[in-house]
Amino acid sequence: MMILQLMSCRGWSSDAYWAARVSTELERAGHAVTLVCKRGTDDRVIQRAREAGASRIATLAFASGLHPAADAADLVKLREWLARADVIHVHRGKEHWLAALANRAGRRRRPLVRTRHIVQAVRPHALNRWLYRRATSAVVTVSEAIRGQYVAAGLLPAEQVQALPGGVDVERFRPSLDGGRFRRSLGLSEQVPLIGMVSGLRVMKGHQVVVEAVARLAANGRRFHVVLIGQGPYERAVRQAIASAGLMDRITIAGFVLDQAEAMAAFDVALYVPLESDGMSRVLFEYMAAGRPIVASRVGVAAEVVHDGGNALLVPAGEPGLLVTALSRLLDDRPLRDRLGRAAAEDARARFSGAQIAATLAHLYAGLLAGPGHAR
Repeated sequence: MMILQLMSCRGWSSDAYWAARVSTELERAGHAVTLVCKRGTDDRVIQRAREAGASRIATLAFASGLHPAADAADLVKLREWLARADVIHVHRGKEHWLAALANRAGRRRRPLVRTRHIVQAVRPHALNRWLYRRATSAVVTVSEAIRGQYVAAGLLPAEQVQALPGGVDVERFRPSLDGGRFRRSLGLSEQVPLIGMVSGLRVMKGHQVVVEAVARLAANGRRFHVVLIGQGPYERAVRQAIASAGLMDRITIAGFVLDQAEAMAAFDVALYVPLESDGMSRVLFEYMAAGRPIVASRVGVAAEVVHDGGNALLVPAGEPGLLVTALSRLLDDRPLRDRLGRAAAEDARARFSGAQIAATLAHLYAGLLAGPGHAR
């Protein structure tokens, strides 16, 4: 199939990652995929997409808001590309509207698929009713919770909305990877358990809860170190919390790390503890593929894809005491860590890999092309 993937992200967000991953995997499966990015995002998005494996990349203006001149130019280019495409797949509102209009203007209408990446209900107003009921063939969501929002809004029949969590690169994130170099960069010996967390430094990601839990673990005399990988507006507050708790020798904020797969390979325990659902939760699937024993908040997609005691330990969000209990359990029990890590890696490869998601998408596209509804 000839597939257009439209993605207007201005930065390397989870939806940009997902679009690049499925484009790469669909191409590996033999389809011709063009990933269309926002013009001017070469360093922030396009280069990262190329590194993820996307080989055919084009650009459009994807101007924010309503910009008649830029939007008209994008529509002209889209109509030209649609003449050679079988399917068009969009990821944000801007490209969704552009694709819908370009598609309706053509003689033959291609199946139009939308992926929804965020936990925010879509309002069923008149414009959205037209966009989804008349112009959209199917919706893919990155969690069952988001799918439930669509079904509840009545924008599409339930059978036209499909949840597809995952999409991780299981070749890059794998249990056999050696994390020794990253561990040495922190000045840690192999005997010191390393608790790691990869996350943007934002309030809802749960860093404050981690600091409180670490303070309690340290007070118990345990030997361990914590590394926080990521950047964001909450960094100053996190640093202040660490200093106030006297944990500068226990917690390292590593900032941006180029090779996150190597860093994760060094973790003895991986933390995913947001205070609320954050949509796709890319890092959770990377932990799983890397075979790391995970402690996760029971929110969002984590509650859907990991199972307490089976392939992770689940804790209530925002509860430092119960986080301490879970961490203590894993630090004390190496066989449990190994068992959870193996189960997580097996699940990632079997159910949540980019190749699995791409195969499901290809099946969806083929069904839309074969059915009568694609020519509405």
